Amino acid sequence: MMMQPQIILLKEGTDTSQGKSQLISNINACQAVMESVRTTLGPRGMDKLIHKGTKTTISNDGATIMGLLDIVHPAAKTLVDISLSQDAEVGDGTTSVVLLGGEFLKQAKPFIEENMHPQTIIKSYRKACQLAVQKIRDIQVRVSETDSVGYRQMLERVAGTALNSKLISSQKGFFAPMVVDSILSLDTDMDITMVGIKKVPGGSVTDSFMVRGVAFKKTFSYAGFEQMPKYFKNPKILLLNVELELKSEKENAEVRLDDPSQYQSIVDAEWNIIYDKLDKCVKSGAQIILSKLPIGDLATQYFADRGLFCAGRVAQDDMERTMRATGGVIQTSVQDMTPNVLGSCGIFEEKQVGNERYNLFTECPKSKTATVVLRGGAEQFIEEAHRSVHDALMVVKRTVSSSTVVAGGGAIEMEMSRHLREYARTVEGKAQLLINAFAKAFEIIPRQLADNAGHDSTDILNRLRQKHFKEPETGKWFGVDINTGGICDTYASHVWEPAANKINSVAAATEAACLILSVDETVRNPKSEQPQGGPGGPGGAPMSAAMGGQGMRGMGMNGRGGLGKGVRAFRGKGGA
Repeated sequence: MMMQPQIILLKEGTDTSQGKSQLISNINACQAVMESVRTTLGPRGMDKLIHKGTKTTISNDGATIMGLLDIVHPAAKTLVDISLSQDAEVGDGTTSVVLLGGEFLKQAKPFIEENMHPQTIIKSYRKACQLAVQKIRDIQVRVSETDSVGYRQMLERVAGTALNSKLISSQKGFFAPMVVDSILSLDTDMDITMVGIKKVPGGSVTDSFMVRGVAFKKTFSYAGFEQMPKYFKNPKILLLNVELELKSEKENAEVRLDDPSQYQSIVDAEWNIIYDKLDKCVKSGAQIILSKLPIGDLATQYFADRGLFCAGRVAQDDMERTMRATGGVIQTSVQDMTPNVLGSCGIFEEKQVGNERYNLFTECPKSKTATVVLRGGAEQFIEEAHRSVHDALMVVKRTVSSSTVVAGGGAIEMEMSRHLREYARTVEGKAQLLINAFAKAFEIIPRQLADNAGHDSTDILNRLRQKHFKEPETGKWFGVDINTGGICDTYASHVWEPAANKINSVAAATEAACLILSVDETVRNPKSEQPQGGPGGPGGAPMSAAMGGQGMRGMGMNGRGGLGKGVRAFRGKGGA
């Protein structure tokens, strides 16, 4: 009997792995990612120092850490993606979503090893996710906007909770009102890009301030700017996207002359064109002229002689914010300008902030924007302060849009866990075991909060379970008290988070877990395994290279043994 020839479908060197072993390997890789960020959770979470190239970053923000690590395992990248999407969508909860996703997979691992079909697990997980999200919606607290004092207090407490786990937590009383004021100054669409965050090194963090309007760094200026006035009251502002500079033609224009005397007329025409533009700007009635394009030395001196202020090369985002604050309209031509295209503000001034000069537009009657100017010593500190304020802004924005909050400190997770365990008693078979496993996974949040604060997490969890099961009504808001090492009503302690944050976390973590569980084969193209650093780069150093030589042990993990064989979730710049 003739043997059948072997059919080759994939390029030589392509790595294929399938079945239970590769699914376990994927789960182990996700656990490795989870372990790397678990110590950053909560108010007592530790920071990570990541040195990449010449840049050093110190942060405990889950999305920032995930983005900086060179994670190459295809399944582990899923957790990175949900962390980044949580950051973009809500701003906070980026570490929680990674922990939940990793813990859902960890709880599913024993069932996979017992040969339970992944689709059975996925079906139960999705049902449990629906129940958990519905539970959040049932117990969330809505605050009415008609109660202006209570509403503002709620927003400040939500901002304070978001800042609790950040580097600037000791100044949350200073930054929380600033964040709330910034969000409330926005339009109804609450475009977060309309809140500018400027970083000025030097001084103390409490030297930071908020401008109800626009502030941006003084742009590059030509000779003559010294004579320009730096302070105006109720000025008219002209916004341009026009170059006010005398320079050679961009299109390499060529002019043929029959007579040398004609040359002067061409030169005169060029001067007339630029002077005509400048004259139209002056006649528009504006005292301040801003342009995205350069304003040259001729124009600078021309405006200074007439008592006007001008600034060219203004950044696009600063120009957009100035337009929203002053009510002006950006003009692409100086022809036929009418008074209604001009913006206005109460006060314009140029002032010194640290070692920089800043242009400030304040008391804008039509202002729909704000600017936060951050001060601080080390560059790494001010960068982390920027990330912290941005996260708080996002959280307050989501709270304003929904007006619903839940208690933090692991309280809502324990309540979801209790609710799912009670539901599991009403179902039979494998679903009961799987929903119980899903419920147990929620306990990772209060457990890790207690661990990171240096308390006995086992004792705290036992007390929380007892409180939630025995007193489902009065005990539903009890979470971890990191100050005393006990439990407390976190809602009464004003540890509040937007309900949207928790709903998004649970849904994203469940989808990520189900996605990884549904993969039954991994195919690796040999090209994707080549060293990133090009030929001659060092061989792949897995976790230790990405973690500065410490490996998982240095990140608070017990080596690689517990994560399964061959799990390599990270690598250095040259690694494969």
